[in-house]
Amino acid sequence: MVRRSSGTPTLEEVAALARVGRGTVSRVINNAAGVKESTRLAVRRAIDELGYVPNLAARSLAGRRADAVALVMTNTDWRLFGEPFFSEVVRAVGDALSGTAVQLLLTLVRTDEERKRFVEYARGGRVDGVLLMSVPAEDRLPDMLADAGLPTVLLGRRSGDERVTYVDADNVGGARAAVRHLVAGGRKAIAAITGPPDMYVARCRLRGYQEALAEAGLDHGSALVVQGDFTEASGRRAMAGLIGRHPQLDAVFAASDAMAAGALDALRAAGRRVPQDVAVVGFDDFELAEQTTPPLTTVRQPLDEIGRTMVRLLLEEIEQPEVAWRHVILRTQLVARESA
Repeated sequence: MVRRSSGTPTLEEVAALARVGRGTVSRVINNAAGVKESTRLAVRRAIDELGYVPNLAARSLAGRRADAVALVMTNTDWRLFGEPFFSEVVRAVGDALSGTAVQLLLTLVRTDEERKRFVEYARGGRVDGVLLMSVPAEDRLPDMLADAGLPTVLLGRRSGDERVTYVDADNVGGARAAVRHLVAGGRKAIAAITGPPDMYVARCRLRGYQEALAEAGLDHGSALVVQGDFTEASGRRAMAGLIGRHPQLDAVFAASDAMAAGALDALRAAGRRVPQDVAVVGFDDFELAEQTTPPLTTVRQPLDEIGRTMVRLLLEEIEQPEVAWRHVILRTQLVARESA
């Protein structure tokens, strides 16, 4: 008989229950060769009976997996974590991992000290790979992870010359389609509410807006462009300012649904009818887009497909660390509703 301890089961207790040596238990846990099948089964039964959980650090030293990946958010603006984008990404990635044995860990990494600490944590075998989201242009964390040889996949990218694997939506094409839709509806004075300029996604959506205007012969320069930060509050402020400075505007492209929702609030407060006076188009197609008044015309990001693709690429890099970086850009789709 083996007396169960009141605390966490130990390797020695497993060995005693299975009537083998400590080293044999370690070989079974690490799936090493040279252990008889009957002995392996006895050790497995003892592990199950005691509820023993192998030490991850020890397993990693033996070449085993942690069976965990980290989803890292790097943005320093706490307000953004209340926006739909973050919860939708976590849901999409979680759904993509639901059929695997891999656990998803969420963490924030915002300072240089936190970057160093996280890289050491990841190198210590606590996670098998890293998913990154909302990484600004100057952030070195993807490079630090790549230099450490850690499988890494970005949601989006920091620039057009990214040196790690990424999955992105066609932000230029999506914004271009949104503005073309407004032009096709007869709109002439089309404003834009952009995201932060240090984020490549914001620059891409601005570029799509500018290309569509130039294509239609409606290039207004920067007069009708106002910067937001992807939050609803920034969209409300930007729209209020645009109305005051440019009362003639008849449409606005907002680079996120949250900013578009804020713009709708500002237009309502100013007595402007949507879409009769001012048409509004957003970007993302989150649940929020169907709940605004009126429902929001927007550009749909395929977040479920993005989540599945990120997870697939990361698991492939974990299995084959020598694989080349992959760059995947997925199509967007214009969804027309009552706001435009």
